[in-house]
Amino acid sequence: MGKRTRTAHDHQIRRIDCYNAMTQHLPLKVALYVSLTFIIGYVLIGLWTWGNTNQVIDSVGQISQWCERVHLGLFREPVNALSNLGFMLAGLYMFYTLKQDPENVSDQNRFRGYTPISILYASTVIWLGPGSMLMHGTQTFWGGWADNLSMIMYIVLPWLINVGEMGRWSQRRLLTSYFFIIVSYGLSRWFLGGQLGIGLDLWSLSIALWGISEFLYRFWSPSARWLSGLLGFAIALVFGITPAEMLEEPGRYWWVILFWVPALIAKQAPEFQRSYVPWYIIGNATFIIAFMIWLRGKPGDPWCNPDSLFQLHGAWHLLGAWATWCFFKFFRTAKRIKVN
Repeated sequence: MGKRTRTAHDHQIRRIDCYNAMTQHLPLKVALYVSLTFIIGYVLIGLWTWGNTNQVIDSVGQISQWCERVHLGLFREPVNALSNLGFMLAGLYMFYTLKQDPENVSDQNRFRGYTPISILYASTVIWLGPGSMLMHGTQTFWGGWADNLSMIMYIVLPWLINVGEMGRWSQRRLLTSYFFIIVSYGLSRWFLGGQLGIGLDLWSLSIALWGISEFLYRFWSPSARWLSGLLGFAIALVFGITPAEMLEEPGRYWWVILFWVPALIAKQAPEFQRSYVPWYIIGNATFIIAFMIWLRGKPGDPWCNPDSLFQLHGAWHLLGAWATWCFFKFFRTAKRIKVN
């Protein structure tokens, strides 16, 4: 090889190395810049527009729906709003963790290295922060809509990943299904209200679907497919909805038939095996504790102190951020099942 040829070859290798280095750092940089842009934009827009409306002025001094006393300023509920930074930091750390993974992870699951699924998961965790901050910070209708949408964007993804794998969906089909659900829900929620005009609480339903699909992921069999829907009733009971209530008001709880959605899609056993100890257990325990705290962080509860720097709803946010990290670590434990 001549000197000129070697020089051209070396330049080409350096260009490839530079490109790989740039793409390896790009998702984290984009996530960081978007997060900073949101915070700066929130401050600038807040100073310009939502500071002195009659609705805000009338609510100043009152106790909010989530216990904290309403203030006049950028953050109507300062502690409840700023505690959402925990979600943003958790999501950014997920991006950082993914960046550290080796490039050759072809035999690993979609939560190793930068993949469309891992990027989407970390992004939804970050967005939980701004979504909730817009609600607690502005106390506007659109802020409440953004908060609820951010919760749905997160909670739909895990069970959709599970059923998608057991249904042998392509990555394109999984992402298309996800964004179809999110866009449809967002529009319906905006125009039709909290239960979409049909009495459907997609957040609560998705918690059940995640538990059901995770049961199938671990114990898949033809018989387990059709028994799995019964697990939804046990999950509902943990959150205070008894089977007796469902039987008394079938019109209200019609959505229990959707407990069998994972069974319809999960036609084959998963190709990966996950380790449920410790991260899945810790994540669930954290979420249940956080939910118990969420129940107490409301006006009228003896634990509610609207003027305290420690707000129970803020603790719910921080524990929720930790739970998303635990589940992120859990998904990363998956290893492809070896077929003899």
